[in-house]
Amino acid sequence: MTLACAVAAMALATTPPTVPAGPPEAARILAEALRGGSYPVLAELTDGVGARLAGSAGAEEAVRWSADWFRRHAIPVRLEPVMVTRWTRGEERAEVVGGTGGRPQPLAVTALGMSAPTPPGGVVAEVIEVRSLDELADLGPRVKGRIVLFQHDMKVAADYGRFSGLRIRGPAAAARLGAVAALVRSLSTATLRTPHTGTTSFPPGVAAIPAGALAVEDAELVHRLLGRGPVRVRLILGGSLADPPLVPSANVVAEIRGDGKPDEVVVIGAHLDAWDLGTGAIDDGAGVAMVLETMRIVAAMPRPPRRTLRAVLFMNEENGAEGAVAYHEGALSAGTLHVAAMEADAGAGRATGVEVTAGPGAKEIVGAMAAPLASLGASRVGGNGGGVDISPLAWAGVPLLSLAQDTSRYFDWHHGAADTLDKVDPAELAQATAAFAWMAWALADSPATLPRLAVPEREPWWKRPSR
Repeated sequence: MTLACAVAAMALATTPPTVPAGPPEAARILAEALRGGSYPVLAELTDGVGARLAGSAGAEEAVRWSADWFRRHAIPVRLEPVMVTRWTRGEERAEVVGGTGGRPQPLAVTALGMSAPTPPGGVVAEVIEVRSLDELADLGPRVKGRIVLFQHDMKVAADYGRFSGLRIRGPAAAARLGAVAALVRSLSTATLRTPHTGTTSFPPGVAAIPAGALAVEDAELVHRLLGRGPVRVRLILGGSLADPPLVPSANVVAEIRGDGKPDEVVVIGAHLDAWDLGTGAIDDGAGVAMVLETMRIVAAMPRPPRRTLRAVLFMNEENGAEGAVAYHEGALSAGTLHVAAMEADAGAGRATGVEVTAGPGAKEIVGAMAAPLASLGASRVGGNGGGVDISPLAWAGVPLLSLAQDTSRYFDWHHGAADTLDKVDPAELAQATAAFAWMAWALADSPATLPRLAVPEREPWWKRPSR
């Protein structure tokens, strides 16, 4: 046990958890999860395996580690082959040069996933600043030959959805107009001059250009300098796709067979890959630890649940979501009957409730299931359940769930070099794990299943040409 794990265990041991009244299974599951076993699991993954960008040696070690973990706990496990995008980061440098009346100013920058490298020696070009894709489109031919800087004013976690499109779609939009590169102010709520990466998308027919994220402080610097006159930036980025761009990897799939209705499957999932700047503790090591600890707890129950409980650790949620698509298509081919899917991908903060996306009446059923979580302050039920990796199951009508968690500091570290184990509070992770584990059991053991979703009429996201 690492020193961090030992300290966490001592802290948890000094405050005996309050076990709520309710079904005997609830008391047992919550008490076991509140002992804090998920934190040592997370420490093994982050401090032992470390960075694990899809296609890298770290990602393959994470596959081996998690499969071995299931075997150590006598839980049947298999590897589901997946071809994943392999993108590597390379050199990263940027500076403001000339035209500002001062000396060159270094900029903290990191490449965005799926972006192209700069030519040898980098690019030097004038910066043009926009705050929306519409504003970019209005500039038209003025963009050609420029570096486009996408500014925004993200302040709180809820802003991520408002501005993430600038990172995902902005560089391609700039490329269509002839930009030589794109920079995006980091999607973060706090920073110590640490840029936050993430993927960007270049649809078929749009040649990838160099694209990076600037630390918040440096995006502000460039904005101030633009207020004084033209600004030129030298940018050197080495990020590039491998040749060939797809390499073999795997989802890790483990299951506890149900007793009574084994052909009905409840999936619990998280993504095993993580961005390479940090060690992926909150995104999504915490989710992986919650899933593994849930499986350990359920496997140790006096009896299995009625339905089969299947854990899926998906590969490459961050830079292509190939693992999600491979699992969905494989399950369709196998005729798997999923009755629910629950994803853990919201960090390690305290659970505040349960989110569900399902047919009419589902919230009331989930509310009854979640009643034992009242003592944890996590019995509220909302209507926005799901996650990237389980989202394809919506096109099979599968009810989707997730925990509502405290994400007030999640985007301080998300996709950045500071996403490391020290950002995780062991007691908060234990509380979230308890809520997750109980809901997994309740979904797998409930006499009735949740009302199914109406299958979306829109085209599945993984089949769109723009992906």
